[in-house]
Amino acid sequence: MYENEGAIVRGENAVETESLTRRSFLGVLLGFGTVVMGAALSVPLIRFALHPLLAKTTEIGWSDVGKIDEFASLREPMKKLITVEQRDGWRKIVSEKKQQFICPCHTAVFALDGARISGPAPRAMDDLESKIDNGMLKVRYQYFRQLISKKEVLA
Repeated sequence: MYENEGAIVRGENAVETESLTRRSFLGVLLGFGTVVMGAALSVPLIRFALHPLLAKTTEIGWSDVGKIDEFASLREPMKKLITVEQRDGWRKIVSEKKQQFICPCHTAVFALDGARISGPAPRAMDDLESKIDNGMLKVRYQYFRQLISKKEVLA
């Protein structure tokens, strides 16, 4: 019986390992740390992969435009800018002098009735459903598929 680097040898084939050496402890610790870091880094990837399955669509609600009294003197249809939270962050600019809506993103120009005048936009501005509720004019904002000539509502 003799000692050989942390193992006790008895006979020719019988080997009994010593409990835990410093080197094997560090190896186990490194393996455990690798597993923990791998699991932590995989959480965002799993969330990214499952998001389309777990995400709810945007609820389509009614937005206040203004009191009906503000619109009583109008003799023709008009477009009014409303503050709606938009995903792409751009806002329409109204040119009072030319009576046009101008998009600063891609320089599309629309008439006040929403008809397309120029620019890369493939169609006129989208009309929104409206209603009057307790003397307040409301519109139902919806998202439409972009870059196509036919208006198509996204769910």
